[in-house]
Amino acid sequence: MAASLQLGRQGILFGLRFNLIKQCQRTTTPWLPHARTFHRCPALLGVAPLKVEMPALSPTMEEGTIVKWLKKEGEEVAAGDALCEIETDKAVVTMESSDDGVLAKILMEEGSRGVPLGTLIALMVEEGEDWKQVEVPPPTAPPAAPAAAVAASVAPPPAPAQPPPALPPAVHTISSALLRLSPAARNILDTHGLDPRLATPTGPRGLITKEDVLNLLKGTPSSGAAVPVAAPTAPAAPPAYTPATGLRPNIPPLSIPGKPGAPGTFTDLPASNIRRIIAQRLTESKTTIPHAYASVDCDMEAVMKLRKDLAKEQVKVSVNDFVIKAAAVTLKEMPEVNVTWSGDGPLALDSIHISIAVATEKGLITPIIRDAADMGVQEISATAKALAQRARDGKLKPEEYQGGSFSISNLGMFGISGFSAVINPPQACILAVGGSRAELRPSADQQTLRTQQLMTVTLSSDGRLVDDALASRFLEKLRANLEKPQRMALV
Repeated sequence: MAASLQLGRQGILFGLRFNLIKQCQRTTTPWLPHARTFHRCPALLGVAPLKVEMPALSPTMEEGTIVKWLKKEGEEVAAGDALCEIETDKAVVTMESSDDGVLAKILMEEGSRGVPLGTLIALMVEEGEDWKQVEVPPPTAPPAAPAAAVAASVAPPPAPAQPPPALPPAVHTISSALLRLSPAARNILDTHGLDPRLATPTGPRGLITKEDVLNLLKGTPSSGAAVPVAAPTAPAAPPAYTPATGLRPNIPPLSIPGKPGAPGTFTDLPASNIRRIIAQRLTESKTTIPHAYASVDCDMEAVMKLRKDLAKEQVKVSVNDFVIKAAAVTLKEMPEVNVTWSGDGPLALDSIHISIAVATEKGLITPIIRDAADMGVQEISATAKALAQRARDGKLKPEEYQGGSFSISNLGMFGISGFSAVINPPQACILAVGGSRAELRPSADQQTLRTQQLMTVTLSSDGRLVDDALASRFLEKLRANLEKPQRMALV
């Protein structure tokens, strides 16, 4: 009877406890262990951060450099505020915040170079939270080593190589004074640390050729370090090898970095992101685009006269402004040149955006004058000056240097009379402009000579899109627009 009452009492207690657990799980009671619900404690777990990652500020950007932080740790940040300046593959761009909060932790300091896209560079917390208690995520673990590499690391070391067989004493009977080495043989012997007396000369007058050294190398075990040569088992040791008098030294002088003025020294210069991207794109352009070149001389007398007339009215424009206008108008007349190359083939463009090459301390950059064909020369001049100044200051926005359809590079102000430029992919053409010069040319009646202000322009075109005939017609129309500037106002 007592045992039955005890079992009944335990059953009632078990049922009450089971119902209590179910009710606590539904109400997510934080203190019940079975509910597995905990409150975050800033002192123990930290404040949940808002992650700030390296953004893609241009379509071709793969990594960036933190130039300068514009906010300090603990400073409030509003959406749209400038956080830092990042050097991309084109320019120095200001990164803006997309959230409101407080900058809690800077993970990438100023000067951090080669930061890949998506890398965590800073942490923010929401307003009202303790930024000093921000929870810093642990660094990502490196990828696990492949199984093959692990197996190789635990594999027993290879057995030591057997020493080479002793060479016959006849090989060592070459007189050191008569040793003659070809340049290729000398280089191989120096690289592998071999004794030239071990080679059997087969060249004329006892010359040790490249083939002789290679045959010697085939019988010598290759390792990471130079293989010492075993002394021959002869009664008398061979004389020490010294190069014959009058021959060039066997070992070239070493280049020692860090000693200025010494021959063969050098200094490593860090390459900026812009310089690296310029190198990549130039290599891509010259190796993947079939460049074709065509040049023409333009008489700039009418442009020079028009510039003087405009200067009298306090309107200052440059010859390059007229070239930009003429190129844009010519593209409007010949839309088949206003194309780019995509992965599937030619791509016709609806708008005419002229890219102008601007030299900066960090490299060449091409800001864009959009819809240049619809602008006047004075408006083109003002736009070009503003873009060039922002390019030199590193303040260009991505939309100001992306999406051009035709490029112009002018070196006339540096005294260059003519040159060929490299196409800026995926564009089809680039116009290289030289300086104007005075030359005597026959007049129209071929009876007299007159002085002309000639300027050489060279069109570099993509042979896949603009063939020689099309390039010639383009230059012919361009010259007509420059020699008669009033014609551009009618197009």
